[in-house]
Amino acid sequence: MKIALFSVGHHPYWAQFPGLLELLNEKTTALEQELKKRNAEVGCFGLVDSAELAAETADKIAAWMPDIVMVHMATYASSATFAAIVQTVHCPFVLVALQPDERLDPATATTFRQLYNDDICSVPEFTGVAERLGRPVAGIIVGRTGDDPHVAAELDDWCRVAAALGSLKHARIGLMGHAMEHMFDMQADPTAVAAAFGVHVAMCEPHEILRELPAVTEEQIVEREKIILESFDAPDPGVDTIAEKLRADDLRASARASLALERFINARALDGLAYYFEGAEGSAERDLPGQMIVGNSLLIGQGFPMCGEFDIKTCLAMYIMDRIGAGGSFAEIHPIDFSRETVLIGHDGPHHIKLAQGKPIVRSLKKFHGKPGHGASVEFSIKQGPITILSMGLTRKGFRFVVAEGESVVGDLPKTGNTNTHASFGPDIRGFLERWSMACPTHHFALGVGHTAKTLKRIADALGIEFVYVS
Repeated sequence: MKIALFSVGHHPYWAQFPGLLELLNEKTTALEQELKKRNAEVGCFGLVDSAELAAETADKIAAWMPDIVMVHMATYASSATFAAIVQTVHCPFVLVALQPDERLDPATATTFRQLYNDDICSVPEFTGVAERLGRPVAGIIVGRTGDDPHVAAELDDWCRVAAALGSLKHARIGLMGHAMEHMFDMQADPTAVAAAFGVHVAMCEPHEILRELPAVTEEQIVEREKIILESFDAPDPGVDTIAEKLRADDLRASARASLALERFINARALDGLAYYFEGAEGSAERDLPGQMIVGNSLLIGQGFPMCGEFDIKTCLAMYIMDRIGAGGSFAEIHPIDFSRETVLIGHDGPHHIKLAQGKPIVRSLKKFHGKPGHGASVEFSIKQGPITILSMGLTRKGFRFVVAEGESVVGDLPKTGNTNTHASFGPDIRGFLERWSMACPTHHFALGVGHTAKTLKRIADALGIEFVYVS
């Protein structure tokens, strides 16, 4: 994440109040250090106290290409110190007003001390001018310097936003195969994806993975089988007749495909992959999708989103959720539990194994429902506690974030080789699902841990994408 930081002030003060400028610079240095503690790459562009200096600083910040800009409201400053910069640099601006003293004590107050604590004074001037210039600020942080939990949480959140935006700028998302027959909501124009998110969509072919298989060695396969068995439990089957205990041939095929997939990803320098293909009966291309599921789950746990059914929109949702630290597992709505006011959410195929409640499970499936092929598949529930779901809808006007926050709750799960989480979204599950569906999401979504709607709203606003929160 790249965060540009500059402070603002009013140049007549420096001659009037010797020592004030030095104290304000110390405040800015303290904020810079707080951002660096959060692993941000910080470009500090000093204190801007005139329109002329603002114009010079604008070009420097623009050339540095930050993901967000933080404006340290060190004391009162006229909006001329800010206007040229906000017009020139096209990324989110956050105004940070951190007051040193808890209060201005009338018994000991001086004009010097007031100016030292005047961080909030020009915030309304800045927001109003930014709006008139057509570049409204993205956020405001008001608090105290030092140990202020609200400020710490806000800095954390804006760093997450910067990380997501910075990652999207440089991401290469692979798109392989075609949309499933009749599944209209999976289709998205790669150029529209690039325009909305800044990513590059790399068009890929299944043979690019298959041609890596001969390079995989027996020694590598044995080692990858060991990793799979260490990462997953392989229990006896339940009542579902198409699910059985992990077969040795499925384990081997999964390990081999996992290694070939990693070679392909490295060769194409990808940061994510959405795919769906079938191939002729009995061909290697027909077998490959079912062999990829376990390896894909390992990759998702390492921050590389893999999304079946050609769903590049949900691949992007998973990518964003992962970059803000919430993970992001591939999911859709499954049957409702009307007795508990919950709904099962999950999917067949790959998932984010680091989000699992307990150790994830791998089973062999004799068939993948609705799709050709067979092989090993994963089964687990998301960690119990707060969850957020993000669906990347696509309307006639463009992309749409559809977001809801709920809870992953305790409950027995079907032993079907698919993921399932008992999700609660309040006391009226049918009402929630009606409202969710009326928001026109894609039927898939990214399932992550924590309540992250505020962060996702900030990312959507920065990208200029519509945001809908389903309560």
